[in-house]
Order: sequence, then structure tokens, then C-alpha cells
Amino acid sequence: MKRRQKAPEEGSDWMGTYGDMVTLLLCFFVLLYSISSVDQVKWENLVKSMNPEAAETSQIVTDTLAKEGTENVPGANTTEIDQKFDEMYDNLLKMQDASGEVADIQIAKGDGYQFITFKDNVFFDGDSYVLRDEGKTVLDTFSSVIAPASGAIKEIQVLGHTSQAEPNIPNEVMTDRVLSATRSAVVVAYVQEKNIIEPKKLVSAGYGQFRPIDTFDTFEGRAKNRRVEILITKTGSVEQTLDEYYSQVYQGEGN
Repeated sequence: MKRRQKAPEEGSDWMGTYGDMVTLLLCFFVLLYSISSVDQVKWENLVKSMNPEAAETSQIVTDTLAKEGTENVPGANTTEIDQKFDEMYDNLLKMQDASGEVADIQIAKGDGYQFITFKDNVFFDGDSYVLRDEGKTVLDTFSSVIAPASGAIKEIQVLGHTSQAEPNIPNEVMTDRVLSATRSAVVVAYVQEKNIIEPKKLVSAGYGQFRPIDTFDTFEGRAKNRRVEILITKTGSVEQTLDEYYSQVYQGEGN
């Protein structure tokens, strides 16, 4: 009579499966750790060995990100901007001398800005907003001076001003405002047509008779008040109010 074989004990196989799973998990975590700690050079070599085209793409992305990071660092190009801005100032002084109108063109420099004042007769005849030929020549030279420094320029503001014709009689409001605003716009448009700086950096504003730098009581004072100003601010500079600029530029004036 044959002996009956014992049936295998139930539950003995799951231990092997469990052990295999634990081993695989351990290997997985070791792999994750090794990936997280691999250095850039080893990673690039690995990618290159597996796929040269992917390695080249990876390098391009890495270089691009590094470049963008440098560009976004404040002060990354400060030295070059300062140099261009200072060179522009020196060339503006040469423009002033070459124009033969030193008395009619005043140039000042401060922290992050340059300020040029033109007497109204440099650009316009009385009560006119049509550029004189002499004024066009001055603006041609001005444009050639600022062109090399366009990247160092944050903004160029052209400010138009009139003066009361009579000491105690204000100008007619509409005529006064339109004349000063149109004069500044004409100057901006002339410079813009040179295509030497981004149009968004050019701003025109008219203040009429309401920003005098001298008295209305004398002929000389009224002549000073009739003017066109060009305020050039440097890239990265902190903008000030017009009153703050005036307090620095027109120190000692009769305003």
C-alpha cells in the first residue's frame, strides 16, 4: 500500500516574493541616491555616451540658463553703462563748444542723469513750433552723440516751456499749453526719425509758463523761461522728481 505524500505547507512561497520585493526597493532607493549626488560632468558624460545629440542639447540649455542668470544679476554691466554715459557727457560738452552757442546751451550732470537746457531761439522763432535750420543742425549733432550710448540711456525727456509775455498778464491757456507741448513733441519726433534709440525711451511734455526758472518782470528773466530742456537718465538709475532735478541744475538761478 502506497504511502500518501504530505501536501506542501501553505504560506511558504510568499516569503520569497516578499524578499524579492524588499531587495528591489533597496536597489531603487540606492539608484535614486546615486542620481541625486552625481556631479554635472559625470551626468554629461553619461548622456553623451548614450545619445550624443541629447548631450549637445543639454549643453545648450545649460549655457543659456547660465547666461540668463548673469544678465539678471544687478550691476552685471554697470561698468560699461557708466563708461558709455560718461563718454556721452564729454561729447555733449564738445557739441556745446562746436555749436558756437555756449551761452544758449547749458549742460549739467548729476547722479544718474544729464540735463541740457536750450534757450528757445536755438530751436524756434517766437510763438512758433517750426524747427529752425540751426536747430535741426544742433539736433543732428545731438543725435550722433547719444547714438553710441543708447543702451546706457533709460529715458530721454524733452520738456517745453513758455514765458508770460507781460509780467502781470498770464498767457491764454490753450495757446500756452499747446505751444509748449508741440515744441517738445517736434523735438522728440525729429530725434525719433533718426532711428538711433528705441521710441519708447523718448518722452515729450509741455509745461507752459508754469515752470519758470527766473522772473517774469524783466526781459532777461522772460528770455530764460522760454526754453526747451532735455533730461537724459541712465539705465538702472533711480528717477527723481522734476523739482529735485531743478534744485540741482538751477542752483543760484532766480526761480
